[in-house]
Amino acid sequence: MLTDKDRREYNRFHKFLLKIGFIMMQKSVYTKLVINNVASAAVKQRIRDNVPNEGLVELLEITENQFSKIEYLVGEEQQLVIDSLDRLVEL
Repeated sequence: MLTDKDRREYNRFHKFLLKIGFIMMQKSVYTKLVINNVASAAVKQRIRDNVPNEGLVELLEITENQFSKIEYLVGEEQQLVIDSLDRLVEL
């Protein structure tokens, strides 16, 4: 996004995606759960109709089962986290 126009287009598209039920997983990666192929086709058509003129949008359709197997890896494991009954506070 080099110009003010590009930023406006990105913001418009971002708001559009949120409005139709997408959630942002990370910067520029959005997800939406749909119930069947008909709903998926309708969502994809709405996206095609709203793609920014200078934008590149890539769609990847995966099953709910495939989505549930996503593994999130975030940095190093925290050593200070107590993952036992010792973390409970007795009153």
